[in-house]
Formats: sequence, C-alpha cells, structure tokens
Amino acid sequence: MSAKAIESGEGDALGPFLPELLSEGKTAAAVIGGALAVGSVPVVLGAMGFTGAGIAASSIAAKMMSAAAVANGGGVAAGSLVATLQSVGAAGLSTSSNILLGSAGAKIGASCWDAIKKAFSPSGSSTEEESDSHAGDDPPGPQDVSPPNDKPSASQNASKNHKK
Repeated sequence: MSAKAIESGEGDALGPFLPELLSEGKTAAAVIGGALAVGSVPVVLGAMGFTGAGIAASSIAAKMMSAAAVANGGGVAAGSLVATLQSVGAAGLSTSSNILLGSAGAKIGASCWDAIKKAFSPSGSSTEEESDSHAGDDPPGPQDVSPPNDKPSASQNASKNHKK
C-alpha cells in the first residue's frame, strides 16, 4: 500500500494482507486456542507458586495454603483446591483433563475467530446469510410485469381510422 493511500485513509494498517488473513478457516484458530489452553496451565500454576518442587515461598500459592491451613485447624485437606492445584503443578494434568481443556480452548479460539472475522470484514461484503443466493437470481418481490394498457396502441388507432 502506498504512503499516499495510507494518508488519505483509503486503506488499513494490514493493507493487502487483511483479505488473505480473513480467508483462512477457523480450524487454525481452534488448534491455536486448544494449544494455548493446555499449554498455559503449567505456566499459570508455576507463576502462582505451584511448582514441581512444592509450593514456592512468598507466592500466591503459599498464601492460599496458609489460609486453607488456618481454616482447617493447621492442615490442608486432601482434595481441597490448594491440594489439587499443587498436584497439577507438580505432575501436570491427566490426559482426559487435557482433552477437555483443549476442547474448551478450541471452542473459544473458533468463537474468537468468528468475532474477529465479523469485526474486520469490509462492509457490503457477502455474509453467510447471503452466500445462499446465486448470481443472477432476482430478489424476492414483484416481477417485471407490464401493467395492463387500457388505451389502444398507435397502430390500432391507425387501423380504426383507416376503416372509416
């Protein structure tokens, strides 16, 4: 895109790449969403302090563990949120949990793709609803039908005048 087009506001920042980006399917967005969901769990838990070596000192996890211990009279109950998060932080998620989390991430990724595509599609372009129409189809409504003509045509007038 030329600098002149950018200055005049004729284009957008992505220029010729926007239609190419929007033409891709939402499969890639779903795969990316699923991978991000599964891959972000260990990162987030590690950042909170739930590590493979145990709960990190002075972390959010340590504060959660302290609160849980105070609430339970000095110990953390098995199956509690803190115990579960520490287990996942140390050993990771089970295969079935990864599948469920990946499926949810894929759904969110595909939904985000639809929203982005809708937001950046040029106005006046065809939508999914319009894709059912075919080129050359007449729009619904009255057809081109000539109204009845009550007056005789010029040739009919001429023939009537000729017979007299």
